[in-house]
Parts: sequence; C-alpha cells; structure tokens
Amino acid sequence: MSKKKLQGIRKHIDQIDSRILDLLDQRMRHVLTIGHEKSKKGSPVYSPAREKEIFQNLEKRAAKGLLSPTALKAIYREIMSAAIALEKPIQISYLGPEATYTHLASLSKFGASVAYSPAESFREVFRDVEQAVSDYGVIPIENSIDGAVTHALDLLIDSDLKICSEIYFGISHQLMAKVDIKKIKRVYSKSEVFGQCRMWIERHLHGVELIPAASSAAAAQKVKNEKGAAAIGSALASKLYGLPVIAKNIQDFSENVTRFLVVGKTIPGQTGDDKTSILVSVKDKVGALHEVIAPFMKYKVNMSKIESRPSKKKAWEYYFFIDFEGHVENPRVRRMLAEVEKHARFVKVLGSFPSAGASR
Repeated sequence: MSKKKLQGIRKHIDQIDSRILDLLDQRMRHVLTIGHEKSKKGSPVYSPAREKEIFQNLEKRAAKGLLSPTALKAIYREIMSAAIALEKPIQISYLGPEATYTHLASLSKFGASVAYSPAESFREVFRDVEQAVSDYGVIPIENSIDGAVTHALDLLIDSDLKICSEIYFGISHQLMAKVDIKKIKRVYSKSEVFGQCRMWIERHLHGVELIPAASSAAAAQKVKNEKGAAAIGSALASKLYGLPVIAKNIQDFSENVTRFLVVGKTIPGQTGDDKTSILVSVKDKVGALHEVIAPFMKYKVNMSKIESRPSKKKAWEYYFFIDFEGHVENPRVRRMLAEVEKHARFVKVLGSFPSAGASR
C-alpha cells in the first residue's frame, strides 16, 4: 500500500471518529433529558433492566459486524458509565482496598466514570448504602470453588437493602514479587486464595511460609517494601503497587468464578429474564422444608440455588436462602410466593434482578 493511500484511509477513519463523537454527543443529550425525568419521579439513575436490554441488543448487532459481543460490551460499558455520571454522579462502595477482586468486579459492572469508595468490611459496605453515603454496594456472595460467603449472607438477613444486580467475574491469580521465585521465603494473600492455588503452591513454592492477609490487595501492599516476600493477587494489584508478575494464572482450576451482588434501595423492573432471591424460615416440624419447596414444582418455577444458614437466634433453627428464575412482580411468582408464605414462619424477598446468565 502506498503512503498516499494509507494517509487517505487514515483521513477517512478520522472523519468516522468525528461522526462517532457527534453521535455520542447526541446520545448524551438524550440521556440528560431522561435524567431530568428520572429526577422528577425520584427514580434511580442506574437501571439494571435497561442495561440488560442494551447489552442484549448489542449481542444481536454483533452477529452482523466485525466486533465481537465482548468487544462491543466493553465499549458500551464505558459509554453507559459516562452516561450515568452525566445524569448524576453516583458512588459505589465495595469491599476494599483498591485492586481487590471486588473492586475489579465493580469496575466491570459500572465502568470508570463513576466514583468508588473502598470499605473495610462487609458491614461498612451495607452501612454506606443504608446511610446514602454511596448509591450502591458490591459484595462477593459465592465462589465456584469455595462456595458461599457466609458473612455476606448473614448481613442480608437483617438489612433492608435489596439485591438489584449480579456480577459473575472470572478470578485469575498472579504471583508478584520483586525477587526471583527461588528466593521467596514468605507469601501473603487471603486464606481462600491459598486454597484456590494449593496445588500450584505445593509444586513451585513447597515449604514457603504462607501468611494470611485481610485481602489480596492488602497482601500486595505489604509485600511492596518487604524483602524475600511475594503476594498472590490480581493483575491490577501488581500495577497499583509496582510489583512484577513472576507467574501468571496460578489458580488450580481455570473455571474459578466469583458471583458478586449489587445492593441498593430499590428492586429494578422486569426484563423477562430475571432472578429472585428470598430468605425463608421454616416451621419446626417434619416435612416443613418440603412444604416450602412444593409450590416451586406446582408453579413450574425453576430453583437455581438453596443455601442454609443457622439463624443465630435460636439453637438448631435455620434460614434458607433460595434463588429462582422469575421476577417478584410476575403474577405466577406472586401466587407461588403466597403459597410459600402459608407454610413458612416468614418469607423475605431479598431482591429481583436481571439474570447474568451463569446460574448453577
């Protein structure tokens, strides 16, 4: 290709970019108009239902073009993040510090244009949202290897906050240090992370001291100025704390996925592809759990998860966390829940939200 022809193509790209910017500006003007209407009605700026609708439309469009669905989603994630920030600046609380996997999951959901506030504990995340310090909170709820995050479940029991969205985020662990792997004497990370990398550690770091840290990001922060030490954490933690990655993707299983919940003060509308989470306390009698579950079969509602937790109020009394397909506003779901309530001590709707698709 001649230099002249190359310059011509680049000029054409510049012209296309200019048109894209004009269209983005038009889009943002419409966003502001919608934002004013939301403000009048007191509606939340972030709409999980509308977000899902946009991404579904993008997937259909991707089949006709050169960009993959993943690429289009990444582009529009940031466009939508900028749109949310333009309507009204919002803040997201997450289990910190910076560069934790909860931080990364939050970024994947809300993009780079909104504000983020790291919290020191699950309880602080809930408190920030309850007291309107933040608009939404992001917490891990279960891992495909380690199972449920029980402390998060316990907080959902007493909180008035609602689950309004979910995130499935693939976990990739990196070994980072300023020394050669043969000179590592100590490794810092969360206990769960050590468990997820157990076989790799046994093969490559046999006999090295493993020291639990509050988070994988806190581990990286500690290792930054400590000789002979390494941390296991995210690639973002490596960049943030200036630690070279000396071994990539050291988790024992590639399908290591954590499910996160977004908690807020309202339940989003129906999309047609939703999940509902409820908390159920069953009566103390033989067959009580069967009576609670029977309406799911009667109304053909698919239950995707059931998890038990001690009530902590009475010995041997348990709560059951149940996820199922459908929205609490759906008439069939309402009839089913009415029957569940007849057979339970109580039923609490924790939230209805667009399904992210990876139910187990």
